[in-house]
Amino acid sequence: MFNPQATTLSTNKVTLRPLTLEHLDDFYRAGAFPEVWRWSLPDKCTSKATAKNWLNYSQEMADKGEHVPFAIFDDESGELVGSTRYCSIMREDRSLEIGFTFITPKYQRSHINTHAKYCLLKHAFEELGAIRVEFKAHEKNEKSRNAIARLGATYEGLLRHQRILSDGTFRNTAIFSIIASEWTAIKSALEAKM
Repeated sequence: MFNPQATTLSTNKVTLRPLTLEHLDDFYRAGAFPEVWRWSLPDKCTSKATAKNWLNYSQEMADKGEHVPFAIFDDESGELVGSTRYCSIMREDRSLEIGFTFITPKYQRSHINTHAKYCLLKHAFEELGAIRVEFKAHEKNEKSRNAIARLGATYEGLLRHQRILSDGTFRNTAIFSIIASEWTAIKSALEAKM
């Protein structure tokens, strides 16, 4: 049965652990940069109280089986450097989204994203038996779109006015995917980068 659950995933440089309220201080510290949230309003770290509300919401969604949130740790420094999760879980279709990802500015364009996404993709395809993994990004978020494309995901198109952001603007969302038949080649390419 396709049933993503909280677990710990790792490479030789990054460890993903289930995100909990115990991570509040470190999560807030990693996310306390408004530019991190520019394209994914509302800002989850405008205050420690806001971050706590987000972690509580994340736990509620995990308890319902709708999200599997992770804290991302850099193994060398031991720092919590961001967060990501499985979401949009479609058990009957064996598909999910990897989303709600942020990486603190100090570690952007480093090894973190490739290693974290490798862990999530490998687990999704090889352990869970996923047939499709998708990624979404704000239409104008070139940094995220480029990072997703570098993973080997295929751009599928634009979902127009897919979401209303907290500032009242409409978000057009770029959607990408990787399917199971592509995983072996994408895995090899990611391992070569790692």
